[in-house]
Amino acid sequence: MKIDFASSRQSTLGVEWELALVDGKTGELASVANQVLRGVASRHPELNEDDEHPHIKQELLLNTVELVTGICETAAEAKEDLSRSVAAVREITDPMGVELFCSHPFSPPQLQPVTDKARYAKLIDRTQWWGRQMVIYGVHVHVGLDRRDKALPVLDGLVNYFPHFQALSASSPFWGGEDTGYASQRALMFQQLPTAGLPFQFKSWEEYESYVQDMFTTGVIDTISEIRWDIRPVPALGTIEMRICDGLATLEEVGAIAALTQCLVDEFSTTLDNGGTIPTMPPWHVQENKWRAARYGLDAIIILDAAGKEQLVTDHLLETLNRLEPVAAKLRCSDELADVEKIIRRGAGYQRQRRVAAENGGNLQAVVLDLVKQMRNGPTA
Repeated sequence: MKIDFASSRQSTLGVEWELALVDGKTGELASVANQVLRGVASRHPELNEDDEHPHIKQELLLNTVELVTGICETAAEAKEDLSRSVAAVREITDPMGVELFCSHPFSPPQLQPVTDKARYAKLIDRTQWWGRQMVIYGVHVHVGLDRRDKALPVLDGLVNYFPHFQALSASSPFWGGEDTGYASQRALMFQQLPTAGLPFQFKSWEEYESYVQDMFTTGVIDTISEIRWDIRPVPALGTIEMRICDGLATLEEVGAIAALTQCLVDEFSTTLDNGGTIPTMPPWHVQENKWRAARYGLDAIIILDAAGKEQLVTDHLLETLNRLEPVAAKLRCSDELADVEKIIRRGAGYQRQRRVAAENGGNLQAVVLDLVKQMRNGPTA
């Protein structure tokens, strides 16, 4: 099958931020997305053809809303776009006593109602127990590519940085009231869905087209969007989409991850424009890196290349940030890229959550309320 790749300006940016709705007093998830979305629609009539707000959307569970930016030039612009959407949602949720945040440590997954849409019902029917566990929240970053032939090499390049993003964003150490021992339970949970997890790596676009055709022919997917890889090309938008990241607690952290993604993609694009190639690692190294980052977060020792060289992920991140400074200056995201180092110094979400739990005798309600406070007031709240 032939898959066209839309025209897109190089290194433009789009961000998707999945947010949980929670009772501001009890910390329990609140399945009120339909009421929230109706309220937003009544105050903001700029709806699309599906009667949705163009930047505030439904998700799988009724305890979730997704904020989606327009096409942005910079990470700062993406943050401003998301901030407007947060404000629009809070117009509705504040009077309801409902708060927003990014990760839930104790609400029972099986008790969370699913949004009443055919595609969600089909997903749950097919995936059964695993599908009913998907009380997970993430951040997705799209970066525009100016030609189709860059999509798969850039994907390969981003795979090398999978553990960096996983470690920085890891924020799901608790599950159903228990400490899993992992920095990111979400990473291993989400890959249980069909076509989710690490992407395959193809030598050509034609190989990718053949794969997609096979998925349609064998009934694995009904739409190309059901290929839920951690990193994937999005032909309809002309982007590469980074889907690795756990839910992030603050707008500052979302901006940092967006800037790092944008800078890496732009660096890879320039390499290709100059006739260079992007190195890849064997799939077994990539798979091991995913597990290490999910388990150990910022303390992970990661594999850097096909020769098996290893380094602490934070040390390699700091080297990467220094290397990307000229790229960030070009893309006008130097401040946001610098915020990546703040995550390293302050601690990732999983570390902060465990610290709050320890300070409160293991009380996970305190963890939720702290996340709510960070969402309102920033990571140093």
